[in-house]
Amino acid sequence: MKTDAQDEDQGEQTLVREGPPLWSQLRDALIRRIADGGMAPHSRLPSEAELCTTFGVSRTVVREALNQLVMDGRVYKAQGKGSFVADLRETQDFVGSNISFSRDFLGRDDAVMRIVLSQRLRAPSEREAELLRLAPEDRVVEFDRLLLVNGLPRMVVHTQLRATDVPGFEELHMHNKSLYETLGQHFNLQIRESERWIEATSAKGEIAALLRVPEGTPILGIESLSRDAADQPIERYMAYFRSDQSRLHFRIS
Repeated sequence: MKTDAQDEDQGEQTLVREGPPLWSQLRDALIRRIADGGMAPHSRLPSEAELCTTFGVSRTVVREALNQLVMDGRVYKAQGKGSFVADLRETQDFVGSNISFSRDFLGRDDAVMRIVLSQRLRAPSEREAELLRLAPEDRVVEFDRLLLVNGLPRMVVHTQLRATDVPGFEELHMHNKSLYETLGQHFNLQIRESERWIEATSAKGEIAALLRVPEGTPILGIESLSRDAADQPIERYMAYFRSDQSRLHFRIS
């Protein structure tokens, strides 16, 4: 004889073949399981094979449902480990450090991906020339990236480097590579300190599209200037940080 709990569980696992797309039904069922089951952030979800068996659907349906949950920020994936319940606001130690955004995640379980948007030589803007101490005829390397954490866009970074410091940088293959490690290994550049300015702003146009948020969504704008031990400017960037998925933490002493 079935118990009420068994009946309820069986109801959750039944998908309607003539109803909405199966992946959509499965996504909603998993959302209910996370909420009603009280699954804590970073709890592991059943494997794809287990979900196929439980709900009687194909692996394609399961993967689409999980991908949608990742897009919604409810789930994140760790390569080789499975899918986990996302923590909607994690603390990001970033602004008070000299290291790069992605380096802050090393040693944790987060999967960080860096996607190159632009990598070219160009003339500096007035602000870039001022901060990087460039003459009007000097050039910068433009290096723009989108950084994702566990498959979700977290930050768009527009970086400028002094072209004379990094000859040939615009030709390097930088997809999913660390900028600071590359500066150290290829150009013997080591950052000693950084200044950062933070302002509240809103996502517009391309930035909103890259961060996958509606236009007008509140985000953080972060300008940074990094120098070496001789107080020579190395890197200037302007970053747009999606703060609905995390919060920034820094310590002053």
